[in-house]
Amino acid sequence: MASDPRTLGPDTLTFLTERHLATLTTLRPDGSPHVVPVGMTFDPETATARVITSGTSAKARHVRDGSGGARVAVCQVDGRRWLTLEGAAVVKDDAASVADAVERYARRYRQPRENPARVVIEISVDRVLGNA
Repeated sequence: MASDPRTLGPDTLTFLTERHLATLTTLRPDGSPHVVPVGMTFDPETATARVITSGTSAKARHVRDGSGGARVAVCQVDGRRWLTLEGAAVVKDDAASVADAVERYARRYRQPRENPARVVIEISVDRVLGNA
């Protein structure tokens, strides 16, 4: 299924709030994919996915290197249920954005450890693929 991220059904939205890890795919400078496990949150009102990470991580570096237009995909799987959220990503390091992302993460997973270098990768989701 391909869906508009602003019109996801209740089963899909529930799947996006259950405790599941995901993978984030970014592109290295040579164009090859870099895929890593992440915790991810999704805001259906703004169609925004968020991933918290260290500002020195490869994923943050790859998004920054995309000059504001970095395309990424975040994929969550549970048996036959799966969703991939695709969109343009940016790295935000301002205190308000990071605090908001940490609070969302803590609600879905648990309170993350302290990390003074923490940033948030915000993904403006424009395509949803999957079977949830």
